[in-house]
Amino acid sequence: MVMRTASEVIQTDLNDICEALRKEFISLEGKRILITGGAGFLGYYLVQSLLHWNRHQAQKQIEVTIYDNFVRGLPEWLASLSSELHLEKHDITKPLPTSIPSFHYIIHAASIASPTFYRLHPIETMDANTNGLRGLLDYAVAQSKLNEPVEGLLFFSTSEIYGDPTPENIPTPETYRGSVSCTGPRACYDESKRYGETLCVNFSKQFDLPITIARPFNNYGPGLKITDRRALPDFARNVFQNEDIVLYSDGSPTRTFCYVADAIIGYYKILLRGRKGEAYNIGTDKPEISVRTLAGQVVELSKELFGYTGKLVLRRNLDEDYLTDNPNRRCPIIEKARLEIGYEPMISFEEGLRRSLLWYSGNRTAEDS
Repeated sequence: MVMRTASEVIQTDLNDICEALRKEFISLEGKRILITGGAGFLGYYLVQSLLHWNRHQAQKQIEVTIYDNFVRGLPEWLASLSSELHLEKHDITKPLPTSIPSFHYIIHAASIASPTFYRLHPIETMDANTNGLRGLLDYAVAQSKLNEPVEGLLFFSTSEIYGDPTPENIPTPETYRGSVSCTGPRACYDESKRYGETLCVNFSKQFDLPITIARPFNNYGPGLKITDRRALPDFARNVFQNEDIVLYSDGSPTRTFCYVADAIIGYYKILLRGRKGEAYNIGTDKPEISVRTLAGQVVELSKELFGYTGKLVLRRNLDEDYLTDNPNRRCPIIEKARLEIGYEPMISFEEGLRRSLLWYSGNRTAEDS
């Protein structure tokens, strides 16, 4: 099928996710799942894939609850699904609601992940990754005492916990301990995620809780708002305003980019198959390309898809902290996820980029600023 619209991309992705997670989603039927931060980038497909399963495959419905503070607004896509799930405005850094029901599974995805925004809100970022997580862990302990145990709790960490790895640790395994600044402009995010992992491991050991950890590597695609201020959304915004793509560096740092539909499959596999207290890299191990190459491919593909007439322009960023502690390379070893949970990314970079730009073409209107 040749996809030409954003809706075709979404339907194809949801079909692919549900097919890849058939066994996992069957095991979730009749269960209650809480997703914190469900209005965010990863929530986009975490939520919609479960509802897609409920509509088309489920014998018993999966009961989905979303907690989000909607600090960047209630997305239209989520509001349109309100009749199919439980949607609650809640700031995860505050105590959990007294009326919180018994959940079988919890995905803690509530965090600020864009460097532009977490540098503006460092305290809130740290609170979500530590205090918010602690509240959920305490809840899991309490549920065990009530003989209503949480069957799985997934914490979204980050590949940023590795900092800027030494050359011999790229590609990077889960065993690498990291090279991270605890006081730099990115530390509010990196260090709170590291501490969050420490909380997870110790709660899992002390209370025998089924807690697992995901370390995402440069996920991209549908759900990543055009206003997010990360590289690909910025490039897409330039394309649809028919402006030159401006790169505020020499573009030499390299990354592997993992299409979000592949990543979502990995996250559910960790939740349901991962070992207690263990962290898993989720991303793709090839190709590792420079940000400049990424920008150049966006230019060429946008010419083909949309008749884009702009070009790539390099400029110096006036924000001196913009690239401070920005890793020079980022590439994961994903053998642990392959062997232990059956994770295998399938969407090529070229195909993922095409799908992403088609999705952005139908989602150009910013829902926030």
